[in-house]
Amino acid sequence: MSIRKILAGLAVLFAAQSHAFEMDCSNISIHEPAPNSGTYNKTKYPIVMAHGWFGFDELLGVDYWYGIIDKLTDNGATVYVTQQAAMNSSLVRGDQLLKKVRCILAISGAEKVNLIAHSQGTLDARYVAGEAPELVASVTSVSGPNHGSIVSNFANYVDMESTLMDLILSTGETFGYFIDYMTGAGYDMDGRAFISVEAGGWMTDSTFNDNYPAGLPEEYCGEGPLVDNGIYFYSWTGNRDFTNFLDPFSYLDKALSLALANGEVNDGLVTVCSSHLGKVIRNDYKLDHFDTVNQLFGLRAIFSPNPVTLYKTQVNRLKNQGL
Repeated sequence: MSIRKILAGLAVLFAAQSHAFEMDCSNISIHEPAPNSGTYNKTKYPIVMAHGWFGFDELLGVDYWYGIIDKLTDNGATVYVTQQAAMNSSLVRGDQLLKKVRCILAISGAEKVNLIAHSQGTLDARYVAGEAPELVASVTSVSGPNHGSIVSNFANYVDMESTLMDLILSTGETFGYFIDYMTGAGYDMDGRAFISVEAGGWMTDSTFNDNYPAGLPEEYCGEGPLVDNGIYFYSWTGNRDFTNFLDPFSYLDKALSLALANGEVNDGLVTVCSSHLGKVIRNDYKLDHFDTVNQLFGLRAIFSPNPVTLYKTQVNRLKNQGL
């Protein structure tokens, strides 16, 4: 069974508690297993999905986690899909996610959650793990820019304080507001906060990592601890910047890679080494940045792994770990 939006009544039900515990029950969809579902993905704690930059739950009938959530629930998982601001810092987005996690725990009665995050959502999840570790059983980073995105190299070509940069950020904010309007989310966008080194966004190898170090490797491109501060950390990513001629995202990834990656192996937005967090499951899948959430519409390279299977395998890993 799938409920696209938490009923307004739930927000009223927890209104009194929300003030004390900084809880937010908006922009969450609940996806529960059917009575006859399997148990391969039946975890102890619920799964909470956190999207990336310019992300959403569902936009124009298309799920961000394309074809993934239904397969997890078919195999016994209870999944909560959250929506944060499309363009803002991970301090802001992370706090939005934390308030939703508190709501999810109140609704579900669970003690903790398993966070699965894509792209910038990884930083949001790390914020939650740092601010409220007692609420988090695990963090799984998928194509996460844990040491920054290749997009941060844009600073080598454009003055960050220039009128041109203001125009670029304003355009990004406008697109973010379009996503917000189409989904009814009701968030503010802040391009300047997104690019700040303190707040986590595209320049993650900065103050953000100093403040939220759990799961990070000691050296760039190394492997972090599996368990840090009582939380399990995992990561995986692809290493291709172009995978399918029919997928427009492949052309975007390739253009960004050629312009900004400085020759480092990447998925079109994040280098392989930057993606490392906790236990590195694999960093060489034949997938690009958007393939790892099964976009666009499942298009990917021939003989590449099915991203849906990768998520099912990871959730089963969490189950077997007792999470």
